[in-house]
Amino acid sequence: MRIANEATQLVAASDPKPLDRDWLRAIALEAGADDVGFVSVDRDEIATEREHIFKAFPEARTLISIVTRLNVDSLRSPQRSIGNLEFHRNYHHVNEVAAAIVCKLARHKIRALNPSAAFPMEMDNYPGRIWVIAHKPVAIAAGLGQMGIHRNVIHPQFGSFINISTVLVAAEIGLESQPIEFNPCFQCKLCIAACPVGAIAPDGYFNFSACFTHNYREFMGGFTDWVETIADSGGARALRRKVTDAEQSSMWQSLSFGANYKAAYCLAVCPAGTDLISTYTADKSAYVKNVVEPLSGKEEPVYVVSGSDAEDYAQRRFPHKQLRRVGGGLRPRTIKGLLEGMPLVFQRGKAKALNASFHFTFTGREARKATISIRDRKLTIIDGHVGKAEMSVTTDATAWLEFLYKERSLPRMLLTRKLRIKGRPTLLLAFGKCFAV
Repeated sequence: MRIANEATQLVAASDPKPLDRDWLRAIALEAGADDVGFVSVDRDEIATEREHIFKAFPEARTLISIVTRLNVDSLRSPQRSIGNLEFHRNYHHVNEVAAAIVCKLARHKIRALNPSAAFPMEMDNYPGRIWVIAHKPVAIAAGLGQMGIHRNVIHPQFGSFINISTVLVAAEIGLESQPIEFNPCFQCKLCIAACPVGAIAPDGYFNFSACFTHNYREFMGGFTDWVETIADSGGARALRRKVTDAEQSSMWQSLSFGANYKAAYCLAVCPAGTDLISTYTADKSAYVKNVVEPLSGKEEPVYVVSGSDAEDYAQRRFPHKQLRRVGGGLRPRTIKGLLEGMPLVFQRGKAKALNASFHFTFTGREARKATISIRDRKLTIIDGHVGKAEMSVTTDATAWLEFLYKERSLPRMLLTRKLRIKGRPTLLLAFGKCFAV
């Protein structure tokens, strides 16, 4: 009977008719997915991904979004090795699930591929877009959840305790999935209370650089900063004053067994999802005591950029945690990358006293003009010179990027005419303090 069914499906798969959704769903669940949804590549919700999808797989017509569950108790443990072990286990699992789906489809002469759920990524593009496909918008379009205030997808049943991945399929599907009509995030704001660097504000604002600098310390930019700290130390004794033996061993562990998150507390404390919410609603005080406080009360190093909003927040909110002042790690090598990345390192707390517009003129190998405005703690970047500016800055593009890398000094740039300013110099100093670099 099974052989007959397989033969029937093989004939059906070679037919130009759209693939059967129930058949695809059964394949995904059999492969180990805990939930699955389907999205046409033409859907408006994933329009920004389409270019990248076709770059990886021009034949893509349907996206299969899959979810695998994480163990809740592992992620909530104050012992971060337990949480990280679960992250690594499940990332391997979700990639294996996606690969199994691809193999099953190949048996039916249906072409497909599965980009990684996490790493490896296209690191030649760093610090720009390194991921092949952004899995979160696909999962939301596929009805597998909505984005929470903590910037994680919350599944209606499993909550935040999921990993997601995507399979690109070179075939149409008969019936797509649709987004769920409600957001499981009910704004309890426990993620705000638990975050050691204040990356999530009560009004929903997200400080990307704060999260990136601490939670991803042993990834990408944090790794580069660690290497440069070693190179600049001049000897073992000097290095020990900058980096503790425990921090060195932690980096070794990440290099040996997979990069470890420093917190992910926003996910760990989230009570959303039908499988989880009853524990929170039954006794909110007990939930905070048993789930949130063991994480927020933990004595641990917290990585911040000196002069950043995260530094101020951690000092004020968590005086029992040890601050480690490090480099931000997000350092673009092009003016295009600089302008696109500025919102990610913008510090609105530091910008509260600044209300000004700046006309930047970049010359040399990457000539470009831009208007950068900081008003009411908001950053606006517009191509070209627009309106009246309180300061005009003309600078060689290469020299400016080297200055941001601390490879050139500001006085030297002024003396060599690599930098010319019109306006009060204090405005440029205030402007610089608004970014964590």
